[in-house]
Amino acid sequence: MDTTTYFFDLLKTILPALIVAGAIFFLFRQYLEKEQQRRLIELRLDSSKTTLPLRLQAYERVTLLLERISPSNILVRLSSAGQNAADYHRLLQQEIRGEFEHNFSQQLYMTPETWAQVKQAKEDVLTMMNRAFHGLQNPTQLRGTELAKRILEGLMTDAADPTAPALAAVKREAAGLF
Repeated sequence: MDTTTYFFDLLKTILPALIVAGAIFFLFRQYLEKEQQRRLIELRLDSSKTTLPLRLQAYERVTLLLERISPSNILVRLSSAGQNAADYHRLLQQEIRGEFEHNFSQQLYMTPETWAQVKQAKEDVLTMMNRAFHGLQNPTQLRGTELAKRILEGLMTDAADPTAPALAAVKREAAGLF
């Protein structure tokens, strides 16, 4: 009987201690999980403070790229005076490719779908200019203004700027940041 009493007394002492230790362990584990979540949220917030301005700047630069390679804008910016159609065509292609290559790194801040639309816009502009150039009878003898006229006629015939879909996609994506 003495050992049974001793065992029950020991059990009366150990059992509440085990219950208290289990509760403390459970509460401490919950506290650590919450603390880890809080730190993760803080880290994401700090990261977004750094990357948000960079992403907005990338959207601005790509918007500027699309505006600069738009047929109506590039023809106004690059004068065809004193050039034949072949030289002017080469100049237009170099300018478009140069603008694109200058802003190539901006794809890091965009979704692959939006960047694909930007690339497609560049290709559509080049295709439009190539189609107009190859539609000329004798490009080395014609003036650059004739090529510019053909490009603008093609733009009016298509009734849509080839950069418009990409520009809309960039604007949608940038608006999604807020």
